[in-house]
Amino acid sequence: MASPNLGIKEHSHGGDLPVSKLDVHGSFDLNDFPKPNGREEEWRFTPLRRLRGLHDGRDIADGVVTVDIKAPDGVTVETVGRDDARLGTSFLPTDRVSALAYATFATATVVTVPKDVQADAPVFVTTTGVEQGDAYGHIVVRAERHSSATVVLEYTGSSVYADNVEFIVEDGARLNVISLQDWERDAVQVSHHYARVGRDARFKSFVITLGGDLVRLSPKVAYTGPGGDAELHGLYFTGPGQHHEHRSLIDHNVSKTRSRVEYKGALSGEGAHAVWIGDVIIGEGTEGTDSYELNRNLALTDGTRVDSVPNLEIFTGEVEGAGHASASGRLDDIHLFYLQSRGIPADEARRLVLRGYFAELINRIEVPELRERIMEEVEEKLALHE
Repeated sequence: MASPNLGIKEHSHGGDLPVSKLDVHGSFDLNDFPKPNGREEEWRFTPLRRLRGLHDGRDIADGVVTVDIKAPDGVTVETVGRDDARLGTSFLPTDRVSALAYATFATATVVTVPKDVQADAPVFVTTTGVEQGDAYGHIVVRAERHSSATVVLEYTGSSVYADNVEFIVEDGARLNVISLQDWERDAVQVSHHYARVGRDARFKSFVITLGGDLVRLSPKVAYTGPGGDAELHGLYFTGPGQHHEHRSLIDHNVSKTRSRVEYKGALSGEGAHAVWIGDVIIGEGTEGTDSYELNRNLALTDGTRVDSVPNLEIFTGEVEGAGHASASGRLDDIHLFYLQSRGIPADEARRLVLRGYFAELINRIEVPELRERIMEEVEEKLALHE
């Protein structure tokens, strides 16, 4: 399917401008992406053998997934074919799996929040793997000018699944997204989120990864007007043998834009592996950028592995604020001592610190029933750990 480009460049920084090492090229042509061998910077943390062939580029879709949708009045949700002109207009695939997913999906889900509409309840899009095999999907969420909505993407069941999700947040709009990766233990998912944030628009994303054998999720944000604001929050609890990988990229390609990135993780059990890559680019000629990213990880047992890599590239001297931080380690003995000094037993003190660590982020989710469910699932994983 041919897709309009809408001015999206094959390379974000071309011509005589400095070339970012963080912003990879994009293309809809699968042949533009060589098959990875694991030595490439963008693939070196991913165990390719556990992708079950997704990186090979085969276009076999022999798995079965269902997509269930629930939307409030005023929000339009459609299931469309590959020839729909609204698909692929706001992004270019940035790796081989993204290009494969775009070339192979059969139908797509399009969610439209019309101009000035303030949705009074969340939109739920639930993707469920019901028959093992390779499956591909595509979702477009468009919040038109001065609209406001919350969209919940949930992934359950068992599948080898790859998809692209486009978020178009037009001028003055507000879009909150909650993506819950709650797969069965044998599932594989490689997902790309592409957000474009307009003038004075706000995009807020929560990514919660609890299930699956391997989940690799890559959110990317770019701006189409000044005043754009993006917040990316993430939580993951990685258990024995699980691989959870999150790779965010914020491209401050427009002046007077803001971003905040905060991901928290915990790991427990032999072979638990969490990866967080946080890339931020502050583009040539921009002014007034305000950006900060933070990643924290708790290793609860021996035998776990954390790779946490914040990256910041600045091509201008006119920056309002830019920074990053990363910390990985054990529970803070000072917190435990404080609680124990007040008569709380050691085991209970440990549980309280862990729950507080997760609750601080979970409590920011604005959907009460989902917030409670996520906390319950985290509690279950904590109980297994204990």
